[in-house]
Amino acid sequence: MRAFLLRLVALLSLSAPVQAFETNAQTAWVYDVATGTVLMEKNADQQIPPASMSKLMTIYMLFEALREGRVQMDTRLPVSTKARQMQGSTMFLNEQDRPTVDELIKGIIVLSGNDACVVVAEGLSGTEAAFARQMTQKGKEIGLTNSVFTNSSGWPDPDHLMTARDLGTLAVRLIRDFPELYKNFAIREFGFDGRAPANRFNRNPLLSLGIGADGLKTGHTQEAGYGLVGSAVQNGRRVVFVITGLSGETARAEEAERIVNWSFRQFTMKKLVPAGETVVEAPVWLGTQDRLGLTTNEGVNVLIPAGAQDSVKVEAVYDSPIPAPIAKGDEVGRLVVTVPGAKDAVTPLIAAQDVPAAGFMGRMKGAVTRLGNKAVQAAGL
Repeated sequence: MRAFLLRLVALLSLSAPVQAFETNAQTAWVYDVATGTVLMEKNADQQIPPASMSKLMTIYMLFEALREGRVQMDTRLPVSTKARQMQGSTMFLNEQDRPTVDELIKGIIVLSGNDACVVVAEGLSGTEAAFARQMTQKGKEIGLTNSVFTNSSGWPDPDHLMTARDLGTLAVRLIRDFPELYKNFAIREFGFDGRAPANRFNRNPLLSLGIGADGLKTGHTQEAGYGLVGSAVQNGRRVVFVITGLSGETARAEEAERIVNWSFRQFTMKKLVPAGETVVEAPVWLGTQDRLGLTTNEGVNVLIPAGAQDSVKVEAVYDSPIPAPIAKGDEVGRLVVTVPGAKDAVTPLIAAQDVPAAGFMGRMKGAVTRLGNKAVQAAGL
């Protein structure tokens, strides 16, 4: 296996390592969506009571039901006595109400309605217990490796547990899987039927700060402390973060803003390779042509820490020569980007065109050429 080093001269003038972020949160996870880079983590795989942040899974299930046509935005769902009796944050629903799916989405996201969650659970699955089992199963399917749900609202239960990494993974899935419906997370206020007007405001402290925040969900119980799953976009770059276990609303708001500012100020995204651009020309063995362009499906973006100490290295790694036949799109190697202070970013390298196997005479010529090269090398010439 040979590695071909490509140096990017424009990125060689970096001088000091990125400063680590010291968070006051008990658990934390910060993620750059475009590059798939974890910028910071603290106890990210420790199971914790997620409180209302686990409502994101209820929302995911409801969004999926909308996508599959099982419900529509104007579908009305009944309110059970169990839903009406829910305490904590609510929409103030009663058994005479028939809220629409659209109203329930806003009631869960903006008002953090525990009653709305039960209405959705019972409306989609018959019982909240059945819905919770489905939440756990769906969570496993979408990459939540350490999450167990026992209810739809995040109401305290010793067996209702998630991790910061799973909460962040769920946020990323909501953003990617439901881009149009995700816009609901930026709604700042919602009043259902004029009830409790003082409680109509979104609890997300970042939405009004003008820093690109557009979601997602706060959470608080006595055991869990104050937490937030958040996301913000600046200059086309999105960051998702999770913080839990803060001491109060003010501490949560300040920590969330600090993380957003740090994420965008301490890292710069660079497009190293545009999608479809040839990265390197590789030699071909016994093909109709002796060179093959290698490229990437989606291009390569990396995060460069502010003032990184050493240069960025980019290596195209592949078997050389690459034996024919080769089909366009075949994965024939990998591009390894090494950034100081970060994990290597690895992107598959694919063939830019078809290279059929050479005919008999072409194979003979290739074999003679290769034998001749080996003879020269053995002679030390």
